[in-house]
Amino acid sequence: MRVAYLGPAGTNTHDALLAAAGGAELDAVPCATVHEAIAAVEGGAAERGFVPFENSIEGAVRSTLDTLAFEAGSVTIAGEHDHRIHHALIAGRELELSAIGQVISHEQAGAQCARFLRESLPGVAVRAESSTAEAVRIVASSDEPWAAIGPPAAAKLYGAVVLRDEIGDEDDNVTRFVWIAPSGARPGGGGPWRTTLIFSELGADHPGALVDALTEFSSRAVNLTRLESRPLRRELGRYMFFVDIEGSDSQPAVADAIDALRGKAENVRVLGSYPVNAGGVPGTPP
Repeated sequence: MRVAYLGPAGTNTHDALLAAAGGAELDAVPCATVHEAIAAVEGGAAERGFVPFENSIEGAVRSTLDTLAFEAGSVTIAGEHDHRIHHALIAGRELELSAIGQVISHEQAGAQCARFLRESLPGVAVRAESSTAEAVRIVASSDEPWAAIGPPAAAKLYGAVVLRDEIGDEDDNVTRFVWIAPSGARPGGGGPWRTTLIFSELGADHPGALVDALTEFSSRAVNLTRLESRPLRRELGRYMFFVDIEGSDSQPAVADAIDALRGKAENVRVLGSYPVNAGGVPGTPP
């Protein structure tokens, strides 16, 4: 199966993809951005995508939410995988920390190591790059006294040196990744399910509009496990809401709640209904 993911090889996403696949044979296609990985599925260049969705420290991955909401209307979330994230300080050669002139990494990784950067590399400029692996590749091929924040596997892959391991601010740093499939794909599997949807435009602004919408779930004993707002990109003060729901959208209570929500919000879209951490590639035989 051809799977597009946030590359290049050696990213945390790549590590998580290999773990999530559970030994299945994949044609893993690295993409420069989350948007490109999702677009590859929508355009038919890949059968599945694998992208980060939220992190236990930094919260939602905005590029994934915005791509799903605004630019990829014909894909669905078909599964998920939780993966522990390991961050290391990596350079092209052995360096004293005092000699490091710049740190390069993906913005999420830098944010997850903010305390280490403040305490161990005060005043050192931090430059954002498209991925942790690309940051490691850059420092590995440069003669400059630069360091990258990335997974230890990337150091081995690109011939770099780990200066400090486990530099993340929190030990329990987990990222939830999601599998992206073409619309209409329906994953199988037992166990608990999750449904992810977005809604917006709750009519004329009035006190309690959001509470009224969410009551459609609570009144049916449907549990929400996540609620997040993002700008609607139309004017200041207008938002869309991302919701995670316990259960499948085929279950009567969940289906009824979503139908009732459509009476409160002008726009409602189910992004996916899928097993929780079922393992393996969704839609392939076990």
